Amino acid sequence: MDLSVIIVSFNTRELLGDCLHSVAASLARTPEIRAETWVVDNASLDGSADLVREEFPWVHLTVSPVNVGFAAANNLAIRQSSGRYVLLLNSDTVVRGDALACLVRFLDEHPRAGAAGARLLNPDGSRQQSCFRFPTLWMSLLDFFPINHRLTNSRLNGRYPEHLHGQEFSIDHPLGACLLVRREVVEQVGLLDEGFFMYCEEIDWCLRIRRYGWDILYAPEPEIIHYGGQSTRQFRSRMFVELHRSRVRLFEKHYSPWFTWLHRQIVRLGVSYQALLAWWAGRRGDVSPSELHERLSAYWQVACLSFRAPPPLPPRPFPPWWGKGVG
Repeated sequence: MDLSVIIVSFNTRELLGDCLHSVAASLARTPEIRAETWVVDNASLDGSADLVREEFPWVHLTVSPVNVGFAAANNLAIRQSSGRYVLLLNSDTVVRGDALACLVRFLDEHPRAGAAGARLLNPDGSRQQSCFRFPTLWMSLLDFFPINHRLTNSRLNGRYPEHLHGQEFSIDHPLGACLLVRREVVEQVGLLDEGFFMYCEEIDWCLRIRRYGWDILYAPEPEIIHYGGQSTRQFRSRMFVELHRSRVRLFEKHYSPWFTWLHRQIVRLGVSYQALLAWWAGRRGDVSPSELHERLSAYWQVACLSFRAPPPLPPRPFPPWWGKGVG
């Protein structure tokens, strides 16, 4: 088997149907690519699993009785799949043309690449940010204080220059909406870390892939339409908390203690600022009392993640924000 396409679904029934139709059409264009498709349904309540059973009998379906999170759900299928390449594909994506075969050929042509990401497009056809640098303190700061759009879209915020996106180039990590990984790499570095319920699991995976000496590339030819955030927007406040919980886990796992502590201080300052803005919005009547309560509750939970004493000064000559192998 050349390719195992793995899709995790959580209450995205209609989008999941569109995604599977596009996967089938893409694979039909290149019958020489032997592929299998897996869907893991994370306890959806909208009939997603029934849709797969009724309209896509060729799909391997796994139904989880509870929402186990994105990483754990993907692992359920990875363990059972047999393709020499594993593609993690979001349910809110649409594959264009022969993008799946293009991805397979791309890694075939780059034997030192352990993983690759495709060109992501917004629904209107415009380019979406498809790949990023590993997180930095500047990125944490700009999350809460987006000074202007130039900084937000700059290298300082983990973006790659616009002119690079028309060619292949080495990246730190692609967006997890479309991530192709060699089976050999999965066996070497291990499965996704199930300690990440949502967010940052692909960054953790790519950090581990890099540490084993593999390159990670951006492939400009295959195109995937990505609607973005269709599962997570169902629980915005909870996902905000999960994002920051995952970041703390990522930094504690891969970065220096001082980097992690400084990140916590930025988060504490940032959520205080955002809570103040929310309070003023509530006073003006721009948000309802229930929405204000939900926002402030989420900010408080994230702030609680930041309360930890600073670590001892490291006996090392390089700056304290330097990570464990993260430049």
